[in-house]
Amino acid sequence: MSLRIFRSVQLSRGAPVVDRTAKSGKHTGKAEAPHRNIQARLMRHCPSRTKRRPSSIGLLALAGASAYNTANLSTVSGSMENTTDWHENAFDLMRGVAAYTGSGLLKGISKVIADHPDADIGNAFNHKQVGSKIWARQGLYDTLGGRFQRIVVLGGWYGILAAMVFDDERFDVAAIDSYDIDPSVGAVAETLNRAWAGRFRAVTADMYELPYADLGADLVINTSCEHIADLGAWLSLLPKGMRVLLQSNDYFSEPTHINCVASLDAFKVQAGLSDVMYEGALAMKKYTRFMLIGTV
Repeated sequence: MSLRIFRSVQLSRGAPVVDRTAKSGKHTGKAEAPHRNIQARLMRHCPSRTKRRPSSIGLLALAGASAYNTANLSTVSGSMENTTDWHENAFDLMRGVAAYTGSGLLKGISKVIADHPDADIGNAFNHKQVGSKIWARQGLYDTLGGRFQRIVVLGGWYGILAAMVFDDERFDVAAIDSYDIDPSVGAVAETLNRAWAGRFRAVTADMYELPYADLGADLVINTSCEHIADLGAWLSLLPKGMRVLLQSNDYFSEPTHINCVASLDAFKVQAGLSDVMYEGALAMKKYTRFMLIGTV
């Protein structure tokens, strides 16, 4: 039985994550905290920022610091009721934040707001969605490193996870393909990932009908296993030895979740991976999210 290490980490203001990481010969270098990349960009744009007066609006909540800039909240004036078009204001705001940080992801979100006003980007990029994806990205880097030829993301929706990986300077990924059965999300995903045109591809397809052996992927990601009626049957379609990152949860009360699991151990049994390199649980407000990284 492989020796496992238990540790507790904290994601910004979220609840603690319990990691159970199997020892292996995989990547062992310490990952640089994602927020340090952002801080470096900010210092490049404004090297004397520590001497400047505080901005009138707190725009960014950096991981490792307070999640909300409460000192600046009282300086915010005006109301959305006084604006003629919240999309226009949101676009201007996000475009400014993107210019300030140099983030292709944030620039992509600003373009989605402008070009796809009906897209549910506020839900797709809410703090819970972002928190679970940051957790996935960090777990991936810590377990398998940051270099991949082609990553396949299933149930990719608007391509936010792909953009978060591309936007992280620790990763060197040649291509990411985002598959979703919903034909309305592909154009939004392409817009959001425009900074990586030629490396990102949104494909409308049924995950049960994909020729996985021919996709050329060295990693398959599925963070929506609670939506799969028979997880084992789907995993059996993947070539033996394929590396996977899987997430599920115990949010049984959500009507669209047709195959939740009650615990991390139950998720391990359900997935039946031949090798588990990482296993962990992230406690959210209403439910707990589970993650496995390993091979089928």
